[in-house]
Amino acid sequence: MSTTQKKNVLGRGLNALIPKQPRIEVSIKGDSLGRDTGEIGIIASVDVARVQTNPFQPRTDFDQSALEELKQSIVEKGVIQPITVRRVPEGYQIVSGERRLRAAQLARLKQIPAYIINVATDEEMLELALIENIQREHLNPIEIATAYQRLMDECQLSQEAIAHKVGKERSTVTNFIRLLKLPTKIQDGLRKGKIQMGHARALINVPSEKTQLRVFDRIVDDGWSVRKVEDFARISGKSTPKTSKAPQNSPTSNTQNAEAKLRELLGTKVSVRSKGAGRGEIVVEYYSLDDFDRLMELFGEGSKDS
Repeated sequence: MSTTQKKNVLGRGLNALIPKQPRIEVSIKGDSLGRDTGEIGIIASVDVARVQTNPFQPRTDFDQSALEELKQSIVEKGVIQPITVRRVPEGYQIVSGERRLRAAQLARLKQIPAYIINVATDEEMLELALIENIQREHLNPIEIATAYQRLMDECQLSQEAIAHKVGKERSTVTNFIRLLKLPTKIQDGLRKGKIQMGHARALINVPSEKTQLRVFDRIVDDGWSVRKVEDFARISGKSTPKTSKAPQNSPTSNTQNAEAKLRELLGTKVSVRSKGAGRGEIVVEYYSLDDFDRLMELFGEGSKDS
């Protein structure tokens, strides 16, 4: 495969791996019995025992109940869609279709249909495997984030190049990669569906790892909504106000009265700051997650229904 052909294949993603309609240069069968003839671009029956799993597989979670359902379907109807493989000295190596292979093994099939392509290098194998899996959208957010990071680290692709290859916006790629900055416990929670992608994205903006973990526990135990985590992250992420070069205006009696009323109403320190021209800000302080929770309820944001 030439360099130009390789780029075109990678750019087309899944359609290049498993075409819906075989092109003129693709043989449907290896020979009259459907066996592998050694050519490239053929669909042939290969021995299940000779098919190796993909060492570059980005997917780490294989749901056993889903595999069992797929196995049952294969027992009843066979493998409808061929797996995609490359040839290796010991037999074949999967490019895509590991779930189908695992289900076929559970069904004790001896052979499985395979679309055989030429993948010359491990780097190309990695790129194909990662991109194909991402495009199928069968990965959880952390698996996708890890796949993007591997494409950057091991295939030397920029975020712009990755976005182009998988048909996503560059900001989408960036947001996924940022998830890998979260503590392992939170990544695991996202992987297992304990929190949503929106929760995780908001947690990234919480300034300290310790606080991130405490908020994560609130999401899981108390049902904090994405909006509530976003509110918390926005408030806690504000830096301590810098000392102004110009002297601030002294508090007026009106602002002092407003502060006193708000402190009594909210039960915490409140600062009313004038910025001139009729503008200003009200800063409400909290001192713990419980305090934040209490204030949000006072503002009409219930801990579980906000």
